[in-house]
Amino acid sequence: MKSFCRFTVLVVSGLSLVLSAGTLPAEEPAAEPLAQAHAHNDYFHARPLLDALDHGFTSVEADIFLHDDRLLVAHYQWQLKHARTLQALYLDPLRERVKAGKGSVHADGKPFYLLIDIKDGAEPTYAALTKVLAQYPEMISVVRDGKLEPKAVNVIISGSRPKQMMAAEKVRYAGIDGRWEDLDSDMPSHLMPLISDRWGKYFRWNGKGEISDAERERLVTAVNKAHDRGRRIRFWATPDTVPVWRVLQTAGVDAINTDDLDGLESFLRGQVAND
Repeated sequence: MKSFCRFTVLVVSGLSLVLSAGTLPAEEPAAEPLAQAHAHNDYFHARPLLDALDHGFTSVEADIFLHDDRLLVAHYQWQLKHARTLQALYLDPLRERVKAGKGSVHADGKPFYLLIDIKDGAEPTYAALTKVLAQYPEMISVVRDGKLEPKAVNVIISGSRPKQMMAAEKVRYAGIDGRWEDLDSDMPSHLMPLISDRWGKYFRWNGKGEISDAERERLVTAVNKAHDRGRRIRFWATPDTVPVWRVLQTAGVDAINTDDLDGLESFLRGQVAND
């Protein structure tokens, strides 16, 4: 009995030393959220949504198709897989994050943006999407009779956008992703909360050398117009380089579009020493 007691004391003492030395694995702290970080085609990453969240991104983009009454995430139809539903890859994990984050995705009380790009028929896909989004009322911002009820996740519809259908809804769980020509639109910001467009359509600068004064002014003017109407602004197909990110950040672009999660995170956290 004395030997057994002595062995027990040694085990307990050894465990205490391990704990005090901090050698047992500890949960890593969550990444600080990055307000301007947007994960373009997020579902191409090894862990859709989760990789972006681990890098502190506050906005992600998912392309969807309506297939056999299911909303499947993919860029092309031939990539469709029944297990890769919008719910499984994005909505359900976001719900868990919101529950764990005291009502917000990053536990900071600020909104998270889910950009959903409809790749096929606008109206039937959106009708199916509305039914799905309605299953997450505690998490997704909703507009009722023209009044916004903000929640943890703001959903924005891009790609094939059923504008008239969405504008006519009395209860709406998503906003419309506008385009450059909508910068002067009088549409309320809760209906069109974001302006997005292809960078090369309006700017020739590709990150090499200095951006011209004329193009810099055009960019700043677009950002200011969007902000004056309560909208965010984003450009897609921008070069994933530090000079471009720096120009976009300085101009006040709200969502810097990237496929390079590591690179943009490092830049936005000020860890990039040079170009």
